[in-house]
Amino acid sequence: MIRALRSAASGMYAQQLYIDTIANNLSNVNTTGFKRAKMEFQDLVYQTIQGSGNSSELEAVLPTELQIGHGVRPIAIQKSFEQGNILPTGNPLDLSIDGVGFFQVAKPDGTVVYSRDGSLKISPTGAIVTSDGYNIEPPITIPADTADVMIARDGTVSVTLIGETEPQTLGQVELARFVNPAGLHSLGQNLYKETVASGPPILGNPGSDGMGLISQGFLESSNVQIVEEMVAMIVAQRAYEVASKAIRTAEEMLTIANNLKR
Repeated sequence: MIRALRSAASGMYAQQLYIDTIANNLSNVNTTGFKRAKMEFQDLVYQTIQGSGNSSELEAVLPTELQIGHGVRPIAIQKSFEQGNILPTGNPLDLSIDGVGFFQVAKPDGTVVYSRDGSLKISPTGAIVTSDGYNIEPPITIPADTADVMIARDGTVSVTLIGETEPQTLGQVELARFVNPAGLHSLGQNLYKETVASGPPILGNPGSDGMGLISQGFLESSNVQIVEEMVAMIVAQRAYEVASKAIRTAEEMLTIANNLKR
């Protein structure tokens, strides 16, 4: 009976974390470049009461074991890096990545982090920065007398200055990819940090070395599917409810056992 209480309690805890994950996915349904998370579970250790292969009293080999499980635990929350929908914005500094890759972002402390959010801005000094004011890497500065900014599919950044007709090339948007992007550490602010699990970044220009292409004037939306998340929420809620009923049943059985002496 005590096993049932603890096993069911572990199920309630696991489903609670599952609901937390679903809620975070749904809350970021309109977050640019957001990647949905998926909870993974693993059963816990088993207590073997009687092993298979042991001879019974009739000297027959037992074909199966008698085992009791001890519940479940959340083992991983994995990010899904499937492509989100590409939405037009008309803003020349809005960039989307069509395929594999991350924008490189330099934080104030000098560390380089990574993002799928291509909603870029121009700082007071003319540098191309993220919405939080972080420079992209490698840095690109737009002249003050710029009339038009053009970013090609291969990431080449060109500008046309006021009074001129010929564009000038300023630099190159460089992308990074990882052998195991699911191993990246989420920092918030649409940023990821490399880890031992993700492997080191592989750098390259858009359209080469397996990188996706750049689309100017577009943004990648969240890849959260609302219907899938709502179905998962219903399943998690019912699993939580069933686990609570298992606890209630085990408690009622303990009450019956305690009342046998009366």
